[in-house]
Amino acid sequence: MSPSSHYLSCGPFNLHYTAWGPDDAPVVIAWHGLARTGRDFDSLAQQLAPNYRVICPDTIGRGLSQWSHDPSNDYCLARYARLALALMDGLHIERAHWIGTSMGGAIGMVCAAGLDLPEFKGRIQSLLLNDMAPELAMAAIERIKSYAGTPQAFDTVPELEAFFRQAYAPFGFHTDAQWRHLTETSTRRLPDGRVTPHYDPAIVQQFFRPVPEYDMWAQYDALSMPVMVLRGANSDLVLPPTLEAMRSRGPGASGRLRVHEIAGCGHAPALNVPEQWALVSDFLQSAA
Repeated sequence: MSPSSHYLSCGPFNLHYTAWGPDDAPVVIAWHGLARTGRDFDSLAQQLAPNYRVICPDTIGRGLSQWSHDPSNDYCLARYARLALALMDGLHIERAHWIGTSMGGAIGMVCAAGLDLPEFKGRIQSLLLNDMAPELAMAAIERIKSYAGTPQAFDTVPELEAFFRQAYAPFGFHTDAQWRHLTETSTRRLPDGRVTPHYDPAIVQQFFRPVPEYDMWAQYDALSMPVMVLRGANSDLVLPPTLEAMRSRGPGASGRLRVHEIAGCGHAPALNVPEQWALVSDFLQSAA
C-alpha cells in the first residue's frame, strides 16, 4: 500500500501531508521529529492503514511544506500547534489519536493539554510520546542544536545516506532498504548541485527563544487521555529520573500512563520493526 500525497492551506502556510487508509476509519495523526519529515512514519502507517486513517504531516520548514519567512516567530511549538488545529479542521477531523516522535510529541502535548488552545479540548483521544518528555536533558539539546543548525551537504545521495546512517544510528535497526528510503524521502538538492537534508536550517531558532519551550510539566499534568511513552533505552534526551517523575504525576498519577523502554535504540525509536508496531497497535486499540 502506498500513501496519497496532499497539500492544505493552514493559516498562512501550505502544509504537505501523506494519508494512508480509508477515509472513514478512526484517525491517527503521526507527527515527526525536529529535523525529519512525515515520511518517517511510512512503515508504521502501512501497518496501521487497514484499521486507521493515518495522517503524516511535514512541519513547516521540513519536507514539502512551506518554509517560514519569519523563522524566529514561526518555528515554535505554539505555531506548530495552531497548524495542527488548522489541519484537523481543514480535514474535518473531530478526534484523533496522536503519535509524536521527539518534537512531534511535544506538539502533541501542547495540543492534548489544551491550556493555550482550548479548541483542542477533547479532540486528542490518546497520546503516544516517542522519546519525548516534559523535561529534556540539556546536553542532548545542545547536541541537536550543533548538527541541525548547520546541515552538511554532499555531492551524491549515497554520501548523504552514509551520513544519515551514522547520525541516526540511535534510531535503531534499519534494513538497507529502510536506510535508502529514509534518505530519499528527506533529501533536497542545493543550487550548487549538492544534496542536503530536507529542512530549513533556521528551524533551530526554536531553541533560542527567550522563554524555553521544552519545560512542559504544566502541559503534561493537564493530560487526561491515555498516554504511552516509548523511551529508547540509550536515549540521552529523556533521562530515567524524568521518566520516574512522569509515573507519579499527570496521567501517571491517574493510572493512564504506559511506559516501555526500547532496547537497542537511543533518540528516538524509528517505529519501523514488528515489535514496535505491536506496542503502538495495542495502545491504540486499548484507547479506542
